[in-house]
Amino acid sequence: MDAIDALPGPCLLCGGATGALIDRAWVCAVCGWRYGDVPDADLPLPRIDVVYYLRFDRRVKIGTSRRPRQRLARIRHDELLGFERGDRTVEQRRHVEFSALREGGEWFTLTSPLQEHIATVRAAGEPWHLYARWLSQALQHTE
Repeated sequence: MDAIDALPGPCLLCGGATGALIDRAWVCAVCGWRYGDVPDADLPLPRIDVVYYLRFDRRVKIGTSRRPRQRLARIRHDELLGFERGDRTVEQRRHVEFSALREGGEWFTLTSPLQEHIATVRAAGEPWHLYARWLSQALQHTE
């Protein structure tokens, strides 16, 4: 991406405020969506499955959703730690990987092995920025 600057207004897909002028068109620095393009409101958004990591005190919930905003709004938590792209298969793999830390259901004790994994997930980017980028990529492939 070229030099980052302020977009003329917020990105209509993710709300990002910065972007780059590429071939006389602004592109959001957060999600890669072309500024001014509007997703067709009559069409459903593409399905983007995510595995989420929510912290509540010293516990972490590892779950999955295809509608993370709605799902996370219904779960009591202190902090969203990260997203990784994946469905129930990835979620179940994480449950097995951290089974020694399971407290019950989808809740795990936040200790070094889990903290290290979450740091790796987090290194990919801020969760909502990642989600916006994945959504943007999926929309660009459907148009």
